[in-house]
Amino acid sequence: MFDYLVVGAGFAGSVLAERLASQDGAKVLVVEKRPHIAGNAYDHYDDAGILVHKYGPHIFHCNSPEIFAYLSRFTEWRPYQHRVLASVDGQLVPIPINLDTVNCLYGLNLTSFQLEDFFASVAERRERIETSEDVVVSKVGRDLYNKFFRGYTRKQWGLDPSELDAQVTARIPTRTNRDDRYFTDRFQSMPLHGYTRMFERMLDHPNIKVMLNTDYREVEPFIPYREMIYTGPIDAYFDYRHGKLPYRSLEFAFETIDTPNYQPVGTVNYPNDYDYTRITEFKHLTGQEHPKTTIVYEYPRAEGDPYYPVPRAENTERYKRYQALAEVTPNVHFVGRLATYKYYNMDQVVAQALTIFERISTSRRLLTGPVSRNSPPAEVAATVTGAISSNGNGKSDATVP
Repeated sequence: MFDYLVVGAGFAGSVLAERLASQDGAKVLVVEKRPHIAGNAYDHYDDAGILVHKYGPHIFHCNSPEIFAYLSRFTEWRPYQHRVLASVDGQLVPIPINLDTVNCLYGLNLTSFQLEDFFASVAERRERIETSEDVVVSKVGRDLYNKFFRGYTRKQWGLDPSELDAQVTARIPTRTNRDDRYFTDRFQSMPLHGYTRMFERMLDHPNIKVMLNTDYREVEPFIPYREMIYTGPIDAYFDYRHGKLPYRSLEFAFETIDTPNYQPVGTVNYPNDYDYTRITEFKHLTGQEHPKTTIVYEYPRAEGDPYYPVPRAENTERYKRYQALAEVTPNVHFVGRLATYKYYNMDQVVAQALTIFERISTSRRLLTGPVSRNSPPAEVAATVTGAISSNGNGKSDATVP
């Protein structure tokens, strides 16, 4: 008997599994269809011995002391402040747009105060901010919009910024000083030994068992459990009865180069040239010393693993129909990006998971005598128990036939 069946071993599922096991003494089974834990934050050493992020760069940043303290239970940290340059008009200039960006592009020598006037002079007035185009042109004008945002957005989303919700570009600030950090959060660090090591420690508890290479639908009928933590796509859970929720995907092309360094910062954006949107060099992020370096090119795709919910009004309405189904589905908790159809940073997913844990834990303490959702015959239960028997950190690649 498991208290919880957790679908997915990314941030949402792993945080909840750890909290439920360590704080409530619950018995938890984590089922992950990929061959590894850590979700999209998964990192590993490539053939050259360089630590890379399989699903693109993941930069940890947050303003919450509580979230940072929680994750610090499972990792030490390497201080890292992410910087991004954009290849525009044959130059590499800071993004988000700042004082140096404007002075470099236009051959000016403005001060911070003069830059405010400059932005005001080129901004296009909008009575209502409704689209991503509105957000940018109302702040920095048409020319900077075309140089930095329009091409990048069209590649990333397959749509013009005028067709996308304002939230897409509203997340990117515009600065009047020379601050060239991509993030300004209080805590900016990378797990010292990588994300995967952090997840291994998080899931290293005697009450947690992990099944990899396993679709939860294949084993759910045979596993006795009380409640489910579901972190997969919400439309898939309900068999797409209201249609598929659209996502943008990514394709990654890794390349190892026989040189210690390839580019001056961790990430360089290419808003207007080439089919890829950006190149990331991992050694900037990890601090690893190595005679070679590995980079990754990111190519946005319409099909593939779901990465980014497409922020349009009709998609929000479709999600609300699935949300209504989720709210009346007993004993299932929908958590994380895919299950709530929202773009979350890593710290936001952790915060959501911790909040839901408090809610679940409070309800659990009020219950007397839990009732199993599934009660398989004893011989089937014994087979499943054997298949997921603890090995090391409780991981198993077993799939129940």
